[in-house]
Amino acid sequence: MIVDLALLGQPLRDHEWDGGLVDLEPLSEDYREPLRAICPPDDPVWPIYPVDLSGPGFDPYFDSLLGDPARRGFVILRDGRVAGTTSFLNIVAGKQTLELGGTFMAQAERGSGLNTRVKPLVLGRAFAAGFRRVEFRVDERNERSQAAVRKLGAVREGVLRAERVTWTGHLRNTVMFSILAEEWAARQP
Repeated sequence: MIVDLALLGQPLRDHEWDGGLVDLEPLSEDYREPLRAICPPDDPVWPIYPVDLSGPGFDPYFDSLLGDPARRGFVILRDGRVAGTTSFLNIVAGKQTLELGGTFMAQAERGSGLNTRVKPLVLGRAFAAGFRRVEFRVDERNERSQAAVRKLGAVREGVLRAERVTWTGHLRNTVMFSILAEEWAARQP
C-alpha cells in the first residue's frame, strides 16, 4: 500500500460523539496563541513532559510542528473552542510507520473522555492513509498515559533506557508501545 501523506494532514470531524462536537484541525499559525492560552505555568503535568509548553519551550515546539515535514500537528476543538493538541511525529512514509504523540489536553478536559475519543480518530486516519505501524513513546513516570495507550490496544514493546533528557534535566526512560494495522482493524466493530 502506498502512504497518502495528503490524507494524513486533513481535518478530522466527529459529530457523533455525545460529549460534544469534536474537530481536529491541522495546526496553523492561527492556533499559536489559543494553544498557548491553555498551557498555564502552574500545570502539574509539565515535569513529565519532554518540553515545558508554558514557558520558552512553547514557540520552538510549535514551530517544529509547523516546519518539520516528519510531523503533522492538530489542534483539538471541542464545541469550537481549543481544548488541546495531538500530532503525528517521526513520520517515515517509506517504512509505513509513524508515532502518535505530543498530546496535551487543557486541564478542564483531562478525564472528560475527550482524549479517549480523539485517539481512535487519529489512529483510524493513520491506518487509512496507509501506515502499517503506529508507535507511542511514553515517559515511564506517566502512568496515566500508559494506561490510556494500553486501553487502545497497543502492545508494550519495552523500555528505552535513558532515551532523552527532558527540559527539567530528568534522564527519561521511555516506554515503547505500538499498534499494527491488522490489530487495529480487528478491534473495529
